[in-house]
Amino acid sequence: MKKTIYPKLLGGYLLFGILGFIVISTFTAHFSFEYIEQKEVSNLYKEVNLVASDYAVSYYSNDITLAVFEDRLKALDNYLSADIWVVSTNGDILVNSAKKTDLLNLDHIDSFDIGDFGNRYYQTGKFYNYFDEEQLSVFAPISINYHVRGYVFIHKPIERLHTYTEGLLDIAYLTLAILFLCAFMLLAIFAYTIIHPIKKITKAANEYASGNFEHPVDVHSNDEIGYLAASLSYMANELNTLEEDQRKFVSNVSHDFRSPLTSIKGYVEAMLDGTIPVENQEKYLNIILFETERLNKLTKSLLELNKYGRRGMILDITTFDVNYMIKMTVQTFEGICKNKRISFELILTGQTLFARADMSKIQRVVYNLIDNAIKFSSSDSVITIETTVKNEKIFISVKDRGIGIPNDSINKIWERFYKTDLSRGKDKKGTGLGLSIVKEIIQAHKENINVISTEGVGTEFIFSLPLYQPEDE
Repeated sequence: MKKTIYPKLLGGYLLFGILGFIVISTFTAHFSFEYIEQKEVSNLYKEVNLVASDYAVSYYSNDITLAVFEDRLKALDNYLSADIWVVSTNGDILVNSAKKTDLLNLDHIDSFDIGDFGNRYYQTGKFYNYFDEEQLSVFAPISINYHVRGYVFIHKPIERLHTYTEGLLDIAYLTLAILFLCAFMLLAIFAYTIIHPIKKITKAANEYASGNFEHPVDVHSNDEIGYLAASLSYMANELNTLEEDQRKFVSNVSHDFRSPLTSIKGYVEAMLDGTIPVENQEKYLNIILFETERLNKLTKSLLELNKYGRRGMILDITTFDVNYMIKMTVQTFEGICKNKRISFELILTGQTLFARADMSKIQRVVYNLIDNAIKFSSSDSVITIETTVKNEKIFISVKDRGIGIPNDSINKIWERFYKTDLSRGKDKKGTGLGLSIVKEIIQAHKENINVISTEGVGTEFIFSLPLYQPEDE
């Protein structure tokens, strides 16, 4: 069974809820109770000091009667929801706000010792087991003329502090529930905006892997997912184009190999069965030799193009005179041009013009462009080769006045084995690889090559090279 990301997200969502509950029920509960306890201690300490320094002193000084003192303590008891005691230094409960005072029958706290409080003015517990439940007990001494006459205690049940804490925790749990709901909504949105498009992209990728490059990627968001979908769609289109180019490549290679092989096979069979007489065999052997050379040239071009197309092609960068290289290359076409009555016009900048490039490969570029120009130039025409310098670049132009290139073929001439309909009728010896090799070499130098052509007028190829400057050394 194929695993999906949904269970992981749902598991993370549930884990978030469980961890949130654990955090609130432990850490939040603990720290909330401590906060409430300290807050209550602070409030009760203010009240107990008020009673000790005012009401109790007034009572001990006989400024108020016991009944008035009890009424004031009772009112404060109702306000604080806590018991208020006045305890003598030996542990007798002189006044208790929870009941009527009987001076003849006082309650006594066994083992009472104010030193048990240490340096704190409060403690929690059952206060010498006097209470059945734990209390928060805060005290203040009653001092008259710098003598401690007794102590005022305020006892508040710890359970009430827990009640306050639980109230806060209820709010925290409600907040967690709201966050849990919001997280669920975010999970749903995430599933719709992220997982659903990813599933579409995955399906499209599987379709492309099976060879169906026409499958659409129906994702149009303006984010990383949309960009991924667009990139995948672009890749599929490029793969589809590449596959089509590969079919054309195989078809063209098959065609260009089959034609000479068919001729060779036919002539050899004709000579073997006597169809071609012995006296005429030399003529057809020359044709076979020509076709063999054509196959050899095609094979070499394929191997060279494959080498140029490899990433990391090694270039032998040197400094050389472009003008001199052009002159020497032109001389190699002297015999062909003489037969076709084609002349060269050289418009070269300066006596010397130095470039930084791989001379042998650039010479191959110039050779291929001149060879191409001669093939498609008519008799008694001129081929112009020009060098110019601009923005620290050398621009080399090879211009013919031949048949030109149709507009619909301009962008295809760099493809391997591509031949225009016009060239198929005129150039029977070409392999269709010359311009592909030219572009591979120029791109390896990180330079550019462009073509300008008008049908029936001529074609001009222009490419750039880095100009050599003495400070480059």
